[in-house]
Amino acid sequence: MARSKEFDPDATLDAALELFWRRGYEATSMADLVERLGIGRASIYATYGNKHDLYLKALERYGETRDPLLLRELSQPGPALPAVRAVVRRFAAEAAADDSRARGCFITNTAAELAPHDAAAARRVELSWEHLETLLHSALVRAQAQGELPPHREPRTLARMLLVLMQGLRVVGKVSADPARVREAAEQALAILE
Repeated sequence: MARSKEFDPDATLDAALELFWRRGYEATSMADLVERLGIGRASIYATYGNKHDLYLKALERYGETRDPLLLRELSQPGPALPAVRAVVRRFAAEAAADDSRARGCFITNTAAELAPHDAAAARRVELSWEHLETLLHSALVRAQAQGELPPHREPRTLARMLLVLMQGLRVVGKVSADPARVREAAEQALAILE
C-alpha cells in the first residue's frame, strides 16, 4: 500500500515559490528548501523532482495565480481603454511599492537570472509574456472597435510596447528608490493611447 503524503503539496509548492521569488534560483539551496518547506529532500525529489523542476513548477504556479486577475481586468465588459490604463498603472504602483520592490516580479526575475542560459525557464517566461501581450492586444482591439482608440493606431504594436514597458517598470522599480521614475514613465507611455 502506498504511503500517503504527510504534507500538502500545493501549500508546499506555494512556500517554495515564495522562497525562490524572494531569493532567486541560484541563491536558494536544497538545504534552504528543506528548511523552509519542512520536508525532507527525498520528499521534495519524489513530489517535485530536482531543484530546477521545483523552480519551474513554482513559476507555473505564479502564472496560475496572477493570470486570472489580468484576464478579469482586461476582458471586463464596457470601455476597454480604462482597463488597459488601470493594468499599466497597477504594474507601475506595484513596481514602486516598498513592500514589493525587494522581490520584484517572479517572471521578470526569471528572465534576468535564468532565461539567458536556461531554455526551459526562457520558454516559460516567453509564454507568460505572450499571454500578457495577447490580453493587451485583445483589449486594444476592443477599444479600437468601440471608438476609444484612433483607427490609425496598431493594437498589436501598442500591446508589444506596453508589454516591454511593463517589464521594464518591474526591473527599474526593483532597484530605483525614486517611485516617480516608474509612475512618470507609465503615464508618458499611456499618453500614446490618446
